[in-house]
Amino acid sequence: MKHTQPNILLIMADQLAVPTLPFHGHPVVKTPHLSQLAQNGVVFDSAYCNFPICAPSRFSMLSGRLPHSIAAYDNASEFPAAMPTMAHYLRHAGYRTILCGKMHFIGPDQLHGFDERLTTDIYPADFAWTPDWLKGPAYRPTGVSMRPVLEAGPCVRSMQIDYDDEVEYKGAQCLYDLARAPQDKPFFLTVSYTHPHPPFVAPQKHWDLYQREDIDAPRIPPIPFEELDEHSQWLYVAHAQDIYSVTDEQVLNARHAYYGMVSYVDEKIGRILEVLKETGLDDNTVVVFCGDHGEMLGERGMWFKQSFYESSVRVPMIVSMPKRFTPARVSAHVSLVDLLPTFMDLAYNNQAPEPVGPLHGNSLVPLLTGEEAGLNRCVISEYSSEGVSAASRMLRDGPWKYIFTHGLPPMLFNLEADPDELQNLAGNADYASTQQRLHARLVEDWDPATMHARILASQKERLFLAEVANGSSKTPNWAYQPFVDETQRFIRGSGTAGPTSVKARARFPYVESVQPDKLSDKPA
Repeated sequence: MKHTQPNILLIMADQLAVPTLPFHGHPVVKTPHLSQLAQNGVVFDSAYCNFPICAPSRFSMLSGRLPHSIAAYDNASEFPAAMPTMAHYLRHAGYRTILCGKMHFIGPDQLHGFDERLTTDIYPADFAWTPDWLKGPAYRPTGVSMRPVLEAGPCVRSMQIDYDDEVEYKGAQCLYDLARAPQDKPFFLTVSYTHPHPPFVAPQKHWDLYQREDIDAPRIPPIPFEELDEHSQWLYVAHAQDIYSVTDEQVLNARHAYYGMVSYVDEKIGRILEVLKETGLDDNTVVVFCGDHGEMLGERGMWFKQSFYESSVRVPMIVSMPKRFTPARVSAHVSLVDLLPTFMDLAYNNQAPEPVGPLHGNSLVPLLTGEEAGLNRCVISEYSSEGVSAASRMLRDGPWKYIFTHGLPPMLFNLEADPDELQNLAGNADYASTQQRLHARLVEDWDPATMHARILASQKERLFLAEVANGSSKTPNWAYQPFVDETQRFIRGSGTAGPTSVKARARFPYVESVQPDKLSDKPA
């Protein structure tokens, strides 16, 4: 019996900058598959991550809770097994839940509600990348520097290409397997790529899609160090910009490679969507595409993420199911924590039961159907990982963006009047009431001094554990090791059905076996 609940296919890209996408206005970058998805879907023009770095952003998205509330402070924060995720909720709703690709889980639980994982992860699952604010922003446990910019260019192969080629293959194969299985359960499949995360290295084929003269320079030129806000000065040191010099030509070279990487991951996404269509699964599948955070890509002279400027904190977000949701553009502010309640609404046809714990997002379904304009929606993002020395938070509300970092002067921008975020209005008497209102909202569930102390205490404990683990052969390796049961895919012994029958069942679409039209006259 075929199920009536919609399948959900969540596709993710890592560090994909919204301004580089053609359906957000970029004139050069080529993303034919994402552009087609955007044309057939609902595009959220003001979508944000809740933490502009990988692991905490994903933990927040999966749990539907803001990062501070689940102690997701940095890329070495444990994601506890006791935290319900969208995979748990959808399993409870009767879904088969499958993860293919990057999610950057930290800790011994490497499933977090998913029935199965098809690949390993690409980054460590332990506490090795714990920041140490006491050492200042120059302490770089991940080794981040300007080398990815200086060494950018084409290649034949890279670690990330190895990884994403496997994600593409495993994701496509999973869809084929789902299509051949009895359709008695809906599926929630997450396919998560690591491109276009640096290093800025593109396959030659995708590099050659772009001519050097077509590569545009950053819109906002580098800002002198002494004119940067202090948070940006921290990142300048954290990214080793004080010890590496970058030329204009190297900036264009890195952007050239990044554009090629965007086209590469678009091709991977296209393959997954192609399989979804050719198997007929697209008929009852909601496709959701998003990123985990952005990439500064040289804007303001800044690179990577870790800041609250638009190129770093905004994410692409598309929801597509043309038979259910009319293609549209939505200007309301939304964020990744809105996905869990959205999936619950989809799974339960807008009659989802009460969650077992607090959720900090709101369902996107009213925006998808046009029942809500979303004018009163606001979003929150946080940051406390490596590269800074204090807890920070951002509030986006109407035209306003308000940023507060513990111990630093606040920042206030009107993005309608100042989309490049060059005029800090904080402290301006004309905007005092606006600043006061936004500040009150920003700190009502987040005390800066308390959070700062909690993060320092967490760092101290995890740095100790990482030191104890370093060099010890007794320390468990939490990195996920996938297992493939090949007995379910190929012929293993004759069995009762025989190899011909096994092969027939693997054919899609299935064809009934031809039966003999006369009895054999040969002796048995």
